[in-house]
Amino acid sequence: MTDQMVLEFDKVLRTLFAPARTTREVPGSRHADAEMSDDERSHAGALMRINHVGEVCAQALYQGQALTCRNKELRDALQQAAHEETEHLAWTERRLLELRERKSLLNPLWYLGALAIGIGAGKLGDAWSLGFLAETERQVEAHLNDHLGELPPQDVKSRAIVEQMRTDEIAHAATAVRLGARELPAAARLTMRMASRTMTRTAYYV
Repeated sequence: MTDQMVLEFDKVLRTLFAPARTTREVPGSRHADAEMSDDERSHAGALMRINHVGEVCAQALYQGQALTCRNKELRDALQQAAHEETEHLAWTERRLLELRERKSLLNPLWYLGALAIGIGAGKLGDAWSLGFLAETERQVEAHLNDHLGELPPQDVKSRAIVEQMRTDEIAHAATAVRLGARELPAAARLTMRMASRTMTRTAYYV
């Protein structure tokens, strides 16, 4: 139990304070940086900060759900999805540096909140936990679609990252459904959208 606690705490520290790593090539890395005005660069950076926060939260959600998971196949699927989300974390972190923007100052708060939600979802049972996962990924897909419409058209590097992230999130939602996700009640889906809206609006600036 002590060893497991140390490992889980190590995940928290790595997500919040260590540079994330990727085994895949960063999407768009072969493109040169496009010319952007200061306002365009700042806006692109703020959108990528939101995406980075989303990946911080994803790490916490998957960690919390895996901790309370009862099924080995599901636990393995969660760990695989978390690995892909770590790559997203690395991509958005790198793009923030390129855009000369910082990470959210509230990342520890976002992480702890998402970890608590993940543990809570997991305690409801695997089917409901998968339903929460599937709905989360659908809502992430929707906001990534919005970002593709908001990013400066010439910012092909950021757009490539967001497009690949969207592809991966769609696959994660499909995996959750395949493993037996239950459809969440409308009230739960609405609450999740409202919480997500609060997070994205805050992370744009802070």
